[in-house]
Amino acid sequence: MNYTDASNASQAMDPNPTTLNPTDTIECAANYVMQHRYRNLPVVDENFCYVGMFGVNCLLKQVIPKAVFLPQGLENVSFIHESFGDLFHRFEEVKDQPISICMSHEINPVAPETPLTETMMQLYTTRASIPVVEAGTCKLLGMISYWDIGEKILAVGGSDNA
Repeated sequence: MNYTDASNASQAMDPNPTTLNPTDTIECAANYVMQHRYRNLPVVDENFCYVGMFGVNCLLKQVIPKAVFLPQGLENVSFIHESFGDLFHRFEEVKDQPISICMSHEINPVAPETPLTETMMQLYTTRASIPVVEAGTCKLLGMISYWDIGEKILAVGGSDNA
């Protein structure tokens, strides 16, 4: 095995990620997230153009009391005692809303030719899976997660033992 060949984002990505549409409901997205234990999922439009991410933080924000998120919101919430029923009631209020109301635009995509170390540093810094988008367009080509990187690293080690 030649360890000097530089790898890039396209070699680490999952080319067939699960995606959501901006018009998908929060309930639909919550089902994907919970059933498959995804932390976040890419959101694409009808042309498979990457438009953002939907994740567990969106779900949490929908069920946490709104006063926490006001500009001069609560700094200490230890006095608030709620039940899972209270949280479910808040979820019921928003479950039919489109995910576009809370999807994130904070995770910057990488291009397929982005060097592996740069890609891993972004993965480490953002602590979230990273979209791989075609250079010069917005087309989603794949996603890179911690698991994708780990599999590739371990596969190289496993091939040396063969």
